[in-house]
Amino acid sequence: MALVTSSSGAGPVIAEVEMNGGADPSSTTVRATVVQASTIFYDTPATLDKAERLIAEAAGYGSQLVVFPEAFIGGYPRGSTFGFGISISIANPKDKGKEAFRRYHAAAIDVPGPEVTRLAAMAGKYKVFLVMGVIEREAYTLYCSVLFFDPLGRYLGKHRKLMPTALERIIWGFGDGSTIPVYDTPLGKIGALICWENKMPLLRTALYGKGIEIYCAPTADSRPVWQASMTHIALEGGCFVLSANQFCRRKDYPAPPEYEFAGLGEEPSADTVVCPGGSVIISPSGEVLAGPNYEGEALITADLDLGEIVRAKFDFDVVGHYARPEVLSLVVNDQPQLPVSFTSAEKASATKGDSSAKSY
Repeated sequence: MALVTSSSGAGPVIAEVEMNGGADPSSTTVRATVVQASTIFYDTPATLDKAERLIAEAAGYGSQLVVFPEAFIGGYPRGSTFGFGISISIANPKDKGKEAFRRYHAAAIDVPGPEVTRLAAMAGKYKVFLVMGVIEREAYTLYCSVLFFDPLGRYLGKHRKLMPTALERIIWGFGDGSTIPVYDTPLGKIGALICWENKMPLLRTALYGKGIEIYCAPTADSRPVWQASMTHIALEGGCFVLSANQFCRRKDYPAPPEYEFAGLGEEPSADTVVCPGGSVIISPSGEVLAGPNYEGEALITADLDLGEIVRAKFDFDVVGHYARPEVLSLVVNDQPQLPVSFTSAEKASATKGDSSAKSY
């Protein structure tokens, strides 16, 4: 483990590097990093600056793939109720919650947009595949999304969270089947599901059906039981699982009354840990390669021996020799679900893939 001092002066970043020296030299090996770090809440430009520093540090360790947590750009609104749960009376217009949403909406990003262009440039500058959790803004609705970029500085596409959890449903829209991509890249087939989506068996099966090999799981769940889910998915899918979570203290959010935490009793102190992380990398055999880390902001890095995927599939291929399609099958509606459509509008032509990365 190496200690890397953050250039921001905000404190040290711990880098855990597992070199996997026993990997089969005849197999392709991919060095991957999951980033465990906090958003600079309500300050998207500063968060982008922080993302670039972390990508540069990961690239300095030779990482070819860098995965960020859920809602890293835009922020996960931990502890906020946006005025709900206080009163459902008509006499309470929830003005305070509406203003909180206005600020949160302002911190989100358009896709495509200038922040996406900058993220693509970062991926190209540091020659990495980049998987980034963002809050996506489409007009006045927000989505929790993951964006994908390649080392040539190209934006590949996105996944929108299909099913927000609990109070997330108040502030985020629902994705549909049109954004469940798996990208065929020189590193392997890469895709992602966000947080508790990973507990949806049919949604996981859709990714398995697309041949996912490097399964990214940006999350906000830091409970120890999350590790069991990640291990299960690695074994079930015969894939590498890379789960990235934020490590946050109360001081990473604006101070009260600008931002108030609910559900924790009295307002936590500035140094109180409100999300302890737990980011982890797990092999297709269920072996923990790096993490979980609950100590602080971290770059957690491991070498992925892609030969492990084939060895794991020998025992269990959930959509192959272990499937029983005559008994159990899955149909996925992958068409966009639009609230308004116009018959006179021309259909947009589908973006054509290329030899380096294509979506299934």
